[in-house]
Amino acid sequence: MSKIEVDAIDKQSGSTLTLGGSGTAVTLACGATQSGFGRTGTVDWQTSSIKTATFTAESGKGYFCNTAGGTFEVDLPAGSAGAIVSIQDYNNTFDSNELTVDPNGTEKINGGDGGAAITLDTEGQGVTFVYIDATVGWRSVQDNDFSTAGSNNISATGGNTTITCGDFKTHIFTSDGPFNITGVGGPTSVFDYLVVGSGGSGGAPHYNGSGAGGGGAGGLRMFSSAPGSNSPLNAPAGLGASATNLTITVGAGAVGVSAPSTYVSGNNGNVSTFSTITSAGGGGGSGGNTSTAAAGNGGSGGGGGYNTSPGTTGLGNTPPVSPPQGNNGGSNSPNTGGSYAAAGGGGAGAAGGSAPADNIGGAGGSGSYIADPFFGPTAPSYGTPGPVSSVRYFAGGGGGGGGIRSPYPGGPVTGGTAGAGGGGTGGGDPAPSSPGTAGTVNTGGASGGSSANYSPPAPGTSLAGGSGFVAIRYKFQN
Repeated sequence: MSKIEVDAIDKQSGSTLTLGGSGTAVTLACGATQSGFGRTGTVDWQTSSIKTATFTAESGKGYFCNTAGGTFEVDLPAGSAGAIVSIQDYNNTFDSNELTVDPNGTEKINGGDGGAAITLDTEGQGVTFVYIDATVGWRSVQDNDFSTAGSNNISATGGNTTITCGDFKTHIFTSDGPFNITGVGGPTSVFDYLVVGSGGSGGAPHYNGSGAGGGGAGGLRMFSSAPGSNSPLNAPAGLGASATNLTITVGAGAVGVSAPSTYVSGNNGNVSTFSTITSAGGGGGSGGNTSTAAAGNGGSGGGGGYNTSPGTTGLGNTPPVSPPQGNNGGSNSPNTGGSYAAAGGGGAGAAGGSAPADNIGGAGGSGSYIADPFFGPTAPSYGTPGPVSSVRYFAGGGGGGGGIRSPYPGGPVTGGTAGAGGGGTGGGDPAPSSPGTAGTVNTGGASGGSSANYSPPAPGTSLAGGSGFVAIRYKFQN
């Protein structure tokens, strides 16, 4: 590689000056100018001067034109062979406010009528004009209308149902299935999510007129950027997107139990998962009059039985996460001639209640809620209504089973009320025994604790907890 410095060259008619050779770079010193080298078909783009009003273009320059404030005109310079001008829609507004390109005097554009202007009215349009001769005038040698904007939007497939609402999509999973993320957008792309584990089942007492604890609701974990009232359990941030294929798990509801010869605790529910978000199944309700039929721990804890030790209850938010995914079940004092009824299971929004009377089961803890816009216009299809309007409730605890009033007979037996969000009521009348009600499917609600008849003796049998639920929401367009 060599370098040639030329300070001055005498003009000699017919002479040729060659600078450099094969493999030699010819550069201009800082601050130097050039002429006579010709153009290469490109322009110098005027990025520091965005045009918003009528102006006269100069050859060799490219202009970004912003018509957001209204239409205006670009006047082309007087044509000379090889002159070049480029024009580009600045921010996709030519479709709403067109740009006029007007030739100088009677010059032509693309061989048209002398002096006739053209309009650019396509979103994102850009045109380069080169002047050829008087016959054709300014010739458009490049014309584009690419206007797709870069974005932080996501694309994905999967789920039992996909809802489109405005610029958002929500994928609903009511059973296990794949979720394939095909586009992750940018670094700020996130998923909103609602992940609910399945509800536990209520316990079942052996005969003697007692009640068993209600099941605990499945854990509830969520992040929603949708407008409206969102639960205190709403996480501070969504889940970051990465291009991958995931398997969504929706926990099956806990199976109910029966107690033909002893007191039996309800079964725990099962986990639901989305990527790194796991919500635990709810704890089973206590069977009642034995330490071997204790309430289970889980997303929310199962309710204590009628004759469990003071404070004995199923623990919620197990394993612990923040915000907490659920609450403890209710607890009852030991039976001392009363308190034959059992406690309710915990819900995502509140702990289960203790039995208020001998023959009335404790209330299931209320579930928690998510604003309707998370699901769009189909919100009533998911979860259950509750005390707060324009939201949907999930993960309600099961009510505790009712027991006999002491001394026997002492009036009707009443099961504990269900927690909002798919919980089941506790067992009560009619005799000979009552299983209460099951948790609602795809809500994570727990089933109620059952009751056993005193005379004639009849064992209790509980029903299933509600299956879990997963919903994933993201922005797919601007």
